[in-house]
Amino acid sequence: MVDDFTRECLALAADTSLSGLRVGRELDRIVALRGRPAMIVSDNGTELTSHAMLRWR
Repeated sequence: MVDDFTRECLALAADTSLSGLRVGRELDRIVALRGRPAMIVSDNGTELTSHAMLRWR
């Protein structure tokens, strides 16, 4: 996960498969450290279009 403004890498998760739940946990960790972003831009990968991500807040 990259901050588009600062180009800082906020999280890097390498695995054979990433679930929406795992992405949500990483986002929760980043929000706890840096606060909630005004906007999130994502691609249409299956982990980002899952029900877990649609429910993430």
